[in-house]
Amino acid sequence: QVQLVESGGGSVQAGGSLRLSCAVSGYTVSTNYMTWFRQAPGKEREGVAGTDNNGRIYYADSVKGRFTISRDNAKNTLYLQMNSLKPDATAMYYCAANWRSTWTWYAGWNRPANFDTWGQGTQVTVSS
Repeated sequence: QVQLVESGGGSVQAGGSLRLSCAVSGYTVSTNYMTWFRQAPGKEREGVAGTDNNGRIYYADSVKGRFTISRDNAKNTLYLQMNSLKPDATAMYYCAANWRSTWTWYAGWNRPANFDTWGQGTQVTVSS
């Protein structure tokens, strides 16, 4: 059974940084596709950053240059380093696993429907 547990969220001022973690069990981070998503109140869930088993990484345009997705294979953990945070980053952040799609990684890394396992989320709040 795949389990994902996010942590690291919190409240920061604009310009600050946070590092989110997604501890994974029952699934090997290094050999699979995983994506960080976020969902703000009243908005659709959106892909923030994703990585596949070949190290191909994609970012949403809104976070390029400020967010970094990475993996620690020994700890079987996925991370999201978020720098220069802006108030519009306020959202619940989720990691997603178990790719279940015929979409290519390039086209589908940020589609929630392509994943069938989700963590409980960790809240990020950025104040101005």
